Amino acid sequence: MLRITLRDGEKAIINGAVIRAVGRTQIAVENKVSILRGREIMRPEEATTPARQLYFAAMLAYIDPASRDIHQDAIVGLLGGLIHTLPAAEAKSACIRFASDIAGGDYYKALGAARELIAFEEATAEPQAA
Repeated sequence: MLRITLRDGEKAIINGAVIRAVGRTQIAVENKVSILRGREIMRPEEATTPARQLYFAAMLAYIDPASRDIHQDAIVGLLGGLIHTLPAAEAKSACIRFASDIAGGDYYKALGAARELIAFEEATAEPQAA
């Protein structure tokens, strides 16, 4: 059994359904489901960079298994482009972990590697002029 606690107003996605807590809420999940808590959910308008787009595609594949093949095609294309743009060996290692997790069907775990890729991308981005 998995227990999660949501703060008042926090959103979560459970098997594609968006829920919002009213007051502090505890949920006990007794079977296998796809769950994302609010801080793990990315809105489409936030997918503004290649690594963020990769995260978004993997997130959709995780929460929408019925359309997983469509998302899988996007993931392969995005990962192929991203692996060539991040020069650090650690970033390439995160790409490999991500690909391995996706190939193994562990989309939730792949989201962790995608968050690492977002961090690498942000670290290598040129500073904006003020």
